[in-house]
Amino acid sequence: MTQVNTCLKRTFTVFNIILALIGAVIIALGILIQVMSRGSGALNVEDRYFSLIVLYVVGGATLGIAFLGVYGSNKEKYAAMVVYLVLMVCGTLAMLRIGIPAAVFRPKLDGVLEESFRHLTPLNQASEEVQDMMNNVQSVMHCCGLFGADDWNQEIPASCSCDPEEEYECRLVDYMSLLRKKKSIYSQACVPLLMPYILLGFDIMIGVVFSTCVVVLMGLILSGIIVHQMRYSKTAATRVSVPAVFTHMPPKYQELQNPPSY
Repeated sequence: MTQVNTCLKRTFTVFNIILALIGAVIIALGILIQVMSRGSGALNVEDRYFSLIVLYVVGGATLGIAFLGVYGSNKEKYAAMVVYLVLMVCGTLAMLRIGIPAAVFRPKLDGVLEESFRHLTPLNQASEEVQDMMNNVQSVMHCCGLFGADDWNQEIPASCSCDPEEEYECRLVDYMSLLRKKKSIYSQACVPLLMPYILLGFDIMIGVVFSTCVVVLMGLILSGIIVHQMRYSKTAATRVSVPAVFTHMPPKYQELQNPPSY
């Protein structure tokens, strides 16, 4: 068995335990999203399943890599550690590939979101899924319309109704022009309320990506050191040493002595 520094091995084990916890959190997040989005018409079914599959695959792969690292370091398996090192390199490149474009795109996000919301108007002609989503948002956030009640073209839903006795700001509008009826609705538009949460979620995503990149980079460094120690000790163990053999050799020249005279 090769010799790997014990302190390094323990540090690497703790690191992989943390990595396994991150994978478990990702899987738990996927389960939570699956439970919360069940029965909701706000999300496309295909998009919903794709997002869940991505979360489950990423979480499961993270758990598998963590277990591979613990096995390779504790059992001192050179092949397992090399595979782990390659996966860490790929993970670091993938995190940088996601994080850098997202950070560059961040200043443009406000304009892109506003343009996307504009394409949903008028809301009374939008799809049923969009209208269901807006009704839920308006009921929860006490707002009306994306940019105002005019987005509904006087077909204002009940989710915009506002009780003047509540603490929220209300205003009266005509919702049936022929009968000249008035309706009390929320005066606040929904986009100014939604935008900070969307931007915060995007910022958190960028932070998570770069934090994960730092974690993966640490795993890359630790596994690289372990692979180096395994390779060095393995090479030293297999090195053939030829012992020096010293034998008594007769001198090259011998002194000739005259035989004794009788």
